[in-house]
Amino acid sequence: MARGDLNNAEWAVLEPLLPAQPARGGQWRDHRQVVNAICWIKRTGSPWRDLPERYGPWKTAYQRFRRWAADGTWAELKKQVIALAEADGDIDWDAQIDATIVWVHQHAAGARKGGSTATNPRARQSIGRSRGGLTTKLHTLSDGRGRSLATRITPGQAADTRQLAALLDQIAVPRPGGIGRPRKRPDSLTGDKAYSSRANRALLRSRDITTVIPEPNDQIANRKRRGRNGGRPPNFDRATYRKRNQVERGFNRRKHWRGLATRFDKLASHYQATLDLVEARDWLRAVPDRVDPRERT
Repeated sequence: MARGDLNNAEWAVLEPLLPAQPARGGQWRDHRQVVNAICWIKRTGSPWRDLPERYGPWKTAYQRFRRWAADGTWAELKKQVIALAEADGDIDWDAQIDATIVWVHQHAAGARKGGSTATNPRARQSIGRSRGGLTTKLHTLSDGRGRSLATRITPGQAADTRQLAALLDQIAVPRPGGIGRPRKRPDSLTGDKAYSSRANRALLRSRDITTVIPEPNDQIANRKRRGRNGGRPPNFDRATYRKRNQVERGFNRRKHWRGLATRFDKLASHYQATLDLVEARDWLRAVPDRVDPRERT
């Protein structure tokens, strides 16, 4: 087992969640070897053709990554790993929200220009241009330990505040035992001043989610200027807000994967699949406790 490969404990969790071998036709190459190959590519940020021989043919790894990105396997894998954490009572439902910028490599900006849904092919692939050049922005709503519950990718110039509703709608954590509806609502949500808007506060209030977002100075001044018509200042829990660095620590952990810290994927669907894989591995850090410690190597 090379550094960064799945250990026995992680594989014991992932193996039942992966697609089964086809009943007819040729057999797939061993899932564990191929998933380790994909992890090596994404962890090092290397081209697919530079995959070491111990992981098998690079085309096999690429084709399986592409196929599972198209059919939603990576997204479902992440969802099921989060469900295991919920079954163990390991999720901190005092959620946090933030965004980070990712630089887009020049080779990732060459997706085909076909299609009619957008006039700008880069925007269609969630690539934007800002002061830093070509960028993609990752918007994440995490649990209280910085592990992603929902993530969206947008062009780099997209406003953070407009992503809150879409992120909340993505949360759907299955209940333990599969009984009842998935959990879709955190207990509280902590964010910085970029998420302070009347619409966002009303949305959180309508879903009975405690809001821990400070007011920007211009909103405070506007409220005071209106006097009694400006209303009372929103509640703000400073003690909870001090823990907001967990979502930033989560970004730091995931950006140890160079294929995530710099975007090399041309297609937005492939980069989203990279996110799902890396975030599933982040959640796996807590899951191996269900396996005998002697089996972790």
